Amino acid sequence: MTIDIPLMLSFLAAAAVLTVIPGTDTALMLRSVAVGGRRAAAQTGLGIIIGLLIWGLVVSLGLGAVLKASELAYECVKWAGAAYLTYLGVLFLFRPREAMAQAEGAAKSISGSTGQFLRKGFLTNMLNPKIGVFYITFLPQFVPSGAFVAAYSLFLALIHCAMTVLWFVVLTAAALPLSNLLKKPATVKVLDRITGCLFIAFGLRLALSRAD
Repeated sequence: MTIDIPLMLSFLAAAAVLTVIPGTDTALMLRSVAVGGRRAAAQTGLGIIIGLLIWGLVVSLGLGAVLKASELAYECVKWAGAAYLTYLGVLFLFRPREAMAQAEGAAKSISGSTGQFLRKGFLTNMLNPKIGVFYITFLPQFVPSGAFVAAYSLFLALIHCAMTVLWFVVLTAAALPLSNLLKKPATVKVLDRITGCLFIAFGLRLALSRAD
């Protein structure tokens, strides 16, 4: 595989900026750290990465073009994602945990099956068609002339996933020292409600978004 170094450096710079911009993934990761610590964050991050990998594979196979070309397909995924984010936001906003002990108990009860945290991370990505549209419009710009577009696009998606993993590691490491503060009941409620407001805002923004 031939790599155009200047083009790759441009991609890395653009992808780095896009990775660290606060969004749904960042909000979900921070809350997972607060609720279940490093293990919950790892499960959430794994779910997010699996979602990104699937989007990258779908786009590289050409199926992602369906989201861009078909308004019905885009709208179906968009509204499902908006509804899911809003649902999570309402739960966090109106049913905040009373204390971190309660949150930790919930985290331990599901840690064996790696269910809830991984599922939330996965669904927040898979139900966001903007990621598919982003990949199909963003990645081809950095494919060198003469390269096999599908394979190289998947290669770039894998690089983006690796950068996302690094960002999650940094994010988790930065949040863990605040664990004592996060264990205070008042902080737990505030964190849940802030997360709820953010998720509702992300859901509304997704609902109002357009494919182009």
